[in-house]
Amino acid sequence: MKRFFLASITGVMLGAVVTTQVAGPLLAQEATNKASVYEQLDLFGDIFERIRSQYVEDVDDSDLIEAAINGMLTSLDPHSSYLSPDDATAMRVQTRGEFGGLGIEVTQEEGFVKVVSPIDGTPADQAGIEAGDFITHVDGESVLGLALDEAVELMRGPVGSEIVVTVVREGADEPFDVSIIRDTIKLTAVRSRSVGDTIVLRITTFSDQTFPSMRDQLLEQVEELGGLENVNGFVLDLRNNPGGLLTQAVRVSDAFLDAGEIVSTRGRDPQDGDRFNAEPGDLADGKPMVVLINGGSASASEIVAGALQDHRRAIVVGTKSFGKGSVQTVMPLRGDGAMRLTTARYYTPSGRSIQALGVSPDIIVEQPPRVETNNEEEDSNRFRRFESDLRGSLGNDSLTDDQRLQIESERAKAEASAALREEDYQLAYAIDILKGLAALGPEYAAALAARAN
Repeated sequence: MKRFFLASITGVMLGAVVTTQVAGPLLAQEATNKASVYEQLDLFGDIFERIRSQYVEDVDDSDLIEAAINGMLTSLDPHSSYLSPDDATAMRVQTRGEFGGLGIEVTQEEGFVKVVSPIDGTPADQAGIEAGDFITHVDGESVLGLALDEAVELMRGPVGSEIVVTVVREGADEPFDVSIIRDTIKLTAVRSRSVGDTIVLRITTFSDQTFPSMRDQLLEQVEELGGLENVNGFVLDLRNNPGGLLTQAVRVSDAFLDAGEIVSTRGRDPQDGDRFNAEPGDLADGKPMVVLINGGSASASEIVAGALQDHRRAIVVGTKSFGKGSVQTVMPLRGDGAMRLTTARYYTPSGRSIQALGVSPDIIVEQPPRVETNNEEEDSNRFRRFESDLRGSLGNDSLTDDQRLQIESERAKAEASAALREEDYQLAYAIDILKGLAALGPEYAAALAARAN
């Protein structure tokens, strides 16, 4: 018993020695780190006072502090920043779907402003600004070296005023100027239409309006076609959609999924992670889907595309998406300002991070540049002759009137599809995929839906 007791005491003593040996350096290191932080803060205070007293011109104290805060945040990544009270108000208005400006979503790359995407129907879109364009000058003033918020501020101005931006575009030999008239931007979150038996849902942004508008328009289009049994599939067009609210991306994804994970977020602390799951119910009732994406599809758009792709609920068509896989939290600050801080990365249901990689389409389809129509080709097509044009050719009396009408209807649809290829090749490609699936018959579509669910 004495030996056991002595052994226990020895174990406790050894444990105390080990704890002291480990904890000692850790405590010392923590104290050193704190001292270093205080020294840096003292340095900041010293520099602040010298600027106030010795800079060549008087400077506003609050402007200096705001600039220091913004510099600290923007040094972290392109999406963290300080929002002044005015900027914070403008951001809240934008998420409600209406704001003033040019109508472009931008980021910063190599010191220049890069267009993530122009927003449909806005002045920038109408002026020909494209996703991937670099803006190097605003009204002749270089944006090189400016923080992103400062460059954006240069582009702001009264509604109706003109702005000239200098653009560098891949494939263009020289930079060129684009004149844009500023306007109030009213975002139409969702536009819908039917092309033949296919319903096309074009989502331009993820604001408060997005899911309710998409749901209502989907149901209206289905009703116009006479019910889901007359619909061969859905195209979800997310091209040039710069993203928006995470909650709306989750609701849009959930609209077409019956179960399973939609997206998860993981921050610095594993306890702060979150996971969003689909609830039963599919607005499309398992009908085949195609999702269209391109380099202007970012953030919330990538969440939707990634979720539907991972669940094999949709075929993703187009080109690689932008690759913004981080989550920003807007935190209110005293004085009505706010801080936008990157707090997590998001992951698709299969566990992949899209950050810097983007969503890769299942089928890569480039949008070809528009080519001027060749009049000689038009003339040659106009004078092309068929068997039915030949004098004395035999007729076809094996068809009933109903069969003739059906053939003519199908031919008209095919001609409409051909015309759509000239207007929007990627969309026409997506619709052709759904036509092909429908041609395989309802049994195949049902098997596809069962596999997805």
